[in-house]
Amino acid sequence: MAREALRATAGLVGLTMGLTACGGGGDSGGPTAGPPRNGGTLRVIGSSDVEHLDTASANSTGSYGLNRTYARTLFGTRAANDFKETVPVQADVAAKLPSRENGGISKDGRTYTVKLRKGVQWNTRPPRPVVAADFVRGFERLCNPASPAGGIGYYTSTIRGMKDYCRGFAKVNAKDPAAIAAYQNEHAIPGVQAKGDDTLVFRLRQPASDFLNLLTLQFTAAAPKEYDKYVPDSPEFRQHTISNGPYQITSYKPGLSYVLSHNPAWRQETDPLRERHVDKIQLTLGQDSADAVQQQLEQGTADLSWDQPVPVTAIARLRRDRDERFNIRDTPSSSPYLVFNTRGRTGGGALARREVRQALQYAVDRTALIKIVGGPEVAEPLHTIIPPGNAGHFASNRYATAGESGDPARCRLLLAKAKAPKDLTLNFPYRIQGTHKRIAESIKENFGACGVKAKLIPDTGGNYYGETLADPAKAREGVWDIAAPGWTPDWYGNNGRSLIQPLFDGRTYGPNSTNFGGYDNPQVNALIDSALTAPDQGRAAGYWQLADQKIMEDAAVIPLLNRSLPIFHSARVQGARYLPTATGYDYTRLWLSR
Repeated sequence: MAREALRATAGLVGLTMGLTACGGGGDSGGPTAGPPRNGGTLRVIGSSDVEHLDTASANSTGSYGLNRTYARTLFGTRAANDFKETVPVQADVAAKLPSRENGGISKDGRTYTVKLRKGVQWNTRPPRPVVAADFVRGFERLCNPASPAGGIGYYTSTIRGMKDYCRGFAKVNAKDPAAIAAYQNEHAIPGVQAKGDDTLVFRLRQPASDFLNLLTLQFTAAAPKEYDKYVPDSPEFRQHTISNGPYQITSYKPGLSYVLSHNPAWRQETDPLRERHVDKIQLTLGQDSADAVQQQLEQGTADLSWDQPVPVTAIARLRRDRDERFNIRDTPSSSPYLVFNTRGRTGGGALARREVRQALQYAVDRTALIKIVGGPEVAEPLHTIIPPGNAGHFASNRYATAGESGDPARCRLLLAKAKAPKDLTLNFPYRIQGTHKRIAESIKENFGACGVKAKLIPDTGGNYYGETLADPAKAREGVWDIAAPGWTPDWYGNNGRSLIQPLFDGRTYGPNSTNFGGYDNPQVNALIDSALTAPDQGRAAGYWQLADQKIMEDAAVIPLLNRSLPIFHSARVQGARYLPTATGYDYTRLWLSR
């Protein structure tokens, strides 16, 4: 088994989609040819605000797209409608990609030296240069006690001395901005150092073939010294964001709206990944009906959806009409998956027992879920942690059922063998926008056929991730027992780390962790370590596969669907280019026809 797993290769090999991306028209983002037109207001509408706006803790696809407009990282990826073009790492604020050949990466793979691009500035008064110390500050903020990064494990497992730095930071008063700033300013991360204003040196615990990918994530964006005044991601912080990108937030009404306008300090020649065509970006929230959002896009009273999918009822019509405003974009993901709260006390801690979770694997009718989200052109059944199109994926189905329709009889039998409570009732919070309610209702019906009651709880406050799933206290209290989040990898290519580590490394469980269910298996943790220290991508992929197999043996979650994204824009939108990690179009590169 291990030898077979270790034969896998990572990187771009295997980036063959299980689904075929398609749409109504071409990939130009609109029917009008010609050069970009500047001006106008891009109108984006949707349902809920981001859980976190601060780049240190922002960890949703919506926040990725928003952060990109005003917060820059050392490296990034380019928006494109050809999936393969979105994968390679590109220089952003860094002047170039470091390599062994140009001396940017040491021979032992443990030291990275990054030179900064000249001319990148903050929109302060007067504008001032973005310097290496600003990136150091960004790293120092990642494990702040108030709003730590959900992906902190990426960096504590990679950067020298960061784990100890974070351990000390956890003891600081999370409500005192002065204490938080003092810790940052009085303690250093040995593996992140500024050498003058234009050079950063990273020292790693061991070689990491995906380290440049980690430096593309918005967690690692530069942070200006002004951020020391505020508790990270606090309401006060959210009113005082500072920009080094093409746009700046000029108005923010929590839960209601954003307005972004031109950052006067930004210059096109300093930014290889973004452009700037529209004058303003108006984001209006509170639109909880996907049908209403779609109607506004088709009528031209809005331009893009923020977080509402194209309604399933519209997909067949748009495909049939070959509508040039519509496409289905490649976004290899686990969306949604069902996660079990292994830390709760419901049913005497029933979900902490592997045998109960294994029985429930047979409950779900995936064919019903595929119909709900738009059919086989949009989704396919998923049975592994790592979806197709991602490093380390392998085809396996440990809990197979006939026709993907579930096996309630076997589910009931195994629950009885596991001596699960006969009156087991599970709290099941769900998001109200899009297809989430119908998915939750379908799973509730499936569990009911197994003799397990699911109590549906609508999340009407937009706090599904930040204040429910990512709060260990809520898990312990049994506020939720099962949930159906989605997971889009933080990056593609050499990305095994972005699928297994954040969701299943038990050592990173805590506030803001994306290991929502609190799963912790020392064998899986050890496989994660082996993958992270593997000498090449192929061997790393083998360890990720072994971890996947063990997680599925433990039935920590129920993988449900691998989905592409049906996406629509108004007739005004031209030049739209897709960002898979943001599940949306890059706001900085499109323009408006009028």
